[in-house]
Amino acid sequence: ACFRLLCSLLIPALFLSGILCVCLVVLLWGIRLWIQQRKKQLTSAGKDGKRPLLVAFFHPYCNAGGGGERVLWCAIRTLQKKYRNVTCVVYTGDRDATGEEIVEGAFRRFNIKLTHPVKFVFLEKRYLVKASLYPHFTLLGQSLGSVFLGWEALLKCVPDIYIDSMGYAFTLPLFKYLGGCRVGCYVHYPTISTDMLSVVRNQDTRFNNAAFITNNYLFSKFKLVYYYFFAFMYGLVGSCSDVIMVNSSWTLNHILSLWRAGACTSVVYPPCDVQTFLDIPLEEEKSTTGYSIVSVSQFRPEKDHPLQIRAFAKLLKEKRHGRQPALKLILIGGCRNQQDEERVNNLKRLCEELGVSNDVTFRINVPFEELKGHLAEATIGLHTMWNEHFGIGVVECMAAGTVILAHNSGGPKLDIVVPYEGHITGFLAENEDNYAEMMAYILSLSPEKRLEIRENARRSVHRFSDQHFEDTFLLSVEPLFK
Repeated sequence: ACFRLLCSLLIPALFLSGILCVCLVVLLWGIRLWIQQRKKQLTSAGKDGKRPLLVAFFHPYCNAGGGGERVLWCAIRTLQKKYRNVTCVVYTGDRDATGEEIVEGAFRRFNIKLTHPVKFVFLEKRYLVKASLYPHFTLLGQSLGSVFLGWEALLKCVPDIYIDSMGYAFTLPLFKYLGGCRVGCYVHYPTISTDMLSVVRNQDTRFNNAAFITNNYLFSKFKLVYYYFFAFMYGLVGSCSDVIMVNSSWTLNHILSLWRAGACTSVVYPPCDVQTFLDIPLEEEKSTTGYSIVSVSQFRPEKDHPLQIRAFAKLLKEKRHGRQPALKLILIGGCRNQQDEERVNNLKRLCEELGVSNDVTFRINVPFEELKGHLAEATIGLHTMWNEHFGIGVVECMAAGTVILAHNSGGPKLDIVVPYEGHITGFLAENEDNYAEMMAYILSLSPEKRLEIRENARRSVHRFSDQHFEDTFLLSVEPLFK
């Protein structure tokens, strides 16, 4: 009787599920046909009678002026140089600026001049991808928000080739299966990484894993299940890509383990403006009255400025036992908002507690020429972020001629501060004691030895130039144009 009841319930349920699946497939196919029809209506032929190939970049914050934006404008310039019958489109939410102002801003900030006009598609729903909109389940909220924003983009312009250049992987299946586009992406940082999973699994307290969660077994397990579910979904949507470009070996390892699409994945180092820093003359140090240690990074929690201050205080404490040249720590960085300013105030309080206020200088939102001046005079370039995905600031310090001391993880460890032609290019450390010891060691070297390391570092950074980016980018995107 039980078996008959089960069958009488199960068979209609399976039948109904099958009908719903067929209806869904028919609906999606209908939407795809409608979008293709819309594409024909929206695009017109060029002067030669041929319809240009539309290559669209999804970059909602294209006017932000960071490293990600430098990648965007270099990529567009590269495609314009290589392909004649291509029109580049940028989906952006920067509705407070005109297209001309955005292009002018890219030229002013990055010295990137485009050879042809760019078509901008201005999106109204960018607020859907803001982290502040989702105080809880932020990853999921932003990802679902990006799908709605992507849908708005697709309705306004249907491209032939779609490239997500800002890390919104959940838009990829939308453009591939409904838009009928060939799709690619440039991943600066995985939305979720295997490191994030291990932090939650081990109940470590970090800036993105609050103490109230790590101290509660149930909350930790729930967050772990949520993260695994999200990682599975992220892997599913990411694997839709026809071409996957990542910015470093660290990002490559995470994307390979989550997306499992090794055949179409390659490392394309971001274009760093190394030439500007290589223009700084590299001379042997003359002054022995004092040394400056410079840190260049935004005042964000993951950059771990407290570690720099504590390590510097430890270094000073050990140095003061004997007569030594004066040491100065200069923290240069950008403040985006009130939270960043509060963070700087907390760092100043930490300096007071450790008794190093007179030896630490804060320089906020400085002009580029001042930044170059500080790097030209510095002996050590300091960087302390754990698992930095690449590290443009590290490359800039090396190009400027400082002896770099970076964190023994992520991009600096795997790609940047590595031997070049068998010669040392810089140093790595992991904790307060390590950093203090390594700074003391660098300062104990002879000026000639330091000059040798600086020269090696400078030679090695050509791997991160605009020209190298153009070559590897074109090689990677070639399958999208076949």
